[in-house]
Amino acid sequence: MSKILQWVGVLACIALIISCFMPWAYYADINETFTGVYSYKNEYGKPGKYMIVIGVLAILFILLPRLWAKRVNMFLCGLLVGYSIKTYVMYTSCYNAYCPQKLPWIYVMLTATVFMLLAAIFTDFKIKKKI
Repeated sequence: MSKILQWVGVLACIALIISCFMPWAYYADINETFTGVYSYKNEYGKPGKYMIVIGVLAILFILLPRLWAKRVNMFLCGLLVGYSIKTYVMYTSCYNAYCPQKLPWIYVMLTATVFMLLAAIFTDFKIKKKI
């Protein structure tokens, strides 16, 4: 079961990285599609850059067989879930009586971070006792 969760976590990291380059929301009033690394006049910043960095680090920590790496990965994935919820709310909130169109990749980003956190929490790591 541990190996399956490990690869689910790696696949979720890859899905997160891919989703950062795909369209998240369409704003018809300005005729723009925002992604994780692009927003019109950089109004929403570039949250995809941070998510990509944390996603790459999470892949490394998932594959590294050390206890400290598993703990750091759990912390990073927890932060990433909070950051992705904030990003989801920011990109999909209504403004000036206008609501943007939510595109499927923003849901992929959100669910990928949740799967990353679940894979980090339920990692089965054996600690060997020294006699």
